[in-house]
Amino acid sequence: MLNGERRNGQGRNGKFQSSLETGRGVPVSGAGSSGERQLSIYLDHSATTPICAEAIAAINDVFQSQWGNPSSTHRWGERSALALEMARIQVGALIGADPTEIFFTSGGTEADNWALLGVARQHQQPQHLVISSVEHSAIAKTADFLETQGWTVTRLPVDHVGRVSPQDLSAALRPNTALVSIIHGQSEVGTVQPIEALGKIAHAAGVLFHVDAVQTAGRMPIDLRTLPVDLLSLSSHKIYGPQGAGALYVRSGVAISSLLLGGGQESRLRAGTQAVATIAGFGAAAERIAQEMTIETKRLTGLRDRLFVGLATSGALQPTGDPVHRLPHHASFCLALDGWKTLNTPPSGWDLVRQLNSASIAVSSGSACNSGTLSPSPVLLSMGYRETEAIGALRFSLGRSTQMVDIDWTVKVVNQVLKRLGCETAPALVHPARLVNL
Repeated sequence: MLNGERRNGQGRNGKFQSSLETGRGVPVSGAGSSGERQLSIYLDHSATTPICAEAIAAINDVFQSQWGNPSSTHRWGERSALALEMARIQVGALIGADPTEIFFTSGGTEADNWALLGVARQHQQPQHLVISSVEHSAIAKTADFLETQGWTVTRLPVDHVGRVSPQDLSAALRPNTALVSIIHGQSEVGTVQPIEALGKIAHAAGVLFHVDAVQTAGRMPIDLRTLPVDLLSLSSHKIYGPQGAGALYVRSGVAISSLLLGGGQESRLRAGTQAVATIAGFGAAAERIAQEMTIETKRLTGLRDRLFVGLATSGALQPTGDPVHRLPHHASFCLALDGWKTLNTPPSGWDLVRQLNSASIAVSSGSACNSGTLSPSPVLLSMGYRETEAIGALRFSLGRSTQMVDIDWTVKVVNQVLKRLGCETAPALVHPARLVNL
């Protein structure tokens, strides 16, 4: 919780949930004339999610009774190995993969690195790699590294909503193209790529296809029994599991080299004793999110659209990303400069994030701050936005704890923050006194 307190409450399904799982804070006093209370609201689920009760229980079970080395052949090791293989089954079921195709990692970043570098190490000479211009840095920087090793990298352009054209991929392929890597759901702007069409193009040319599904797994259906995908990256803490666990799906028959030297863990592809407790938590979280995905995706989509509609009246923010092909829990914006005509320097996304944090609402910005200097979001620049717009990126990502009252309150607070920062078009709150600690 944002205010550091813990409390228990009954969830929507009649189950008791800890505040660690719900992400909700104890309401902060500061009522206006209507007696409303300010809530601590977590809207940054694309960054990380609160760990679910099932994951915590699985982790505790390992700590208490399955703590052996899973490579050991005695009963202590067997118990640990059983927990490991159960998690492999659970994670595989989430994406329609055979358990033998799931290889555990320390997270999505390692999985992304492994996909690119593991394929690269299969080739004695540098080859050609294709990625998009809106990849996560775990892919983008690994591609940069491969360039220093002699590889040629093509970065596909995207349109104004951040989508890759299948025709551009077809035109980019070469006789020595070894791998195509495309992000499934873009974390900053929420755009979902046409991975089925892109994968078919790659396969028709005999090229391996990797997908970064860190943002989409558990939020959108993924069935690798039918999708033309050879490698796919996952992360535990994006689906209410613990931080420090992830996985790389490797389709049966695909050759990939290990990055780590040592023991024979993970079918001799990833050396090092597995973090059984966090992996068990990952598996439990995967099982739960798979069970509730259909209902939860529909609910979050409705709340997401309510947020878009609520903030459309401000005149200070413009939506970013694809309005149709979009992550169900994700709403993103950047500054609409027409709403800030009287200001020489419009606020940045970080200004908005700090103001909302003071109001106990957690969101994020796509712009980066290094040594006190703001830099615009590379993703928005790739989509054709101006630097002054890209500096003002703002992302809201919803989750299990998000309710309609949270969305409505957030809309009110955002409009008030925009007004205070100098936006001429933002509507004022009916009861500004309800906002405290701004």
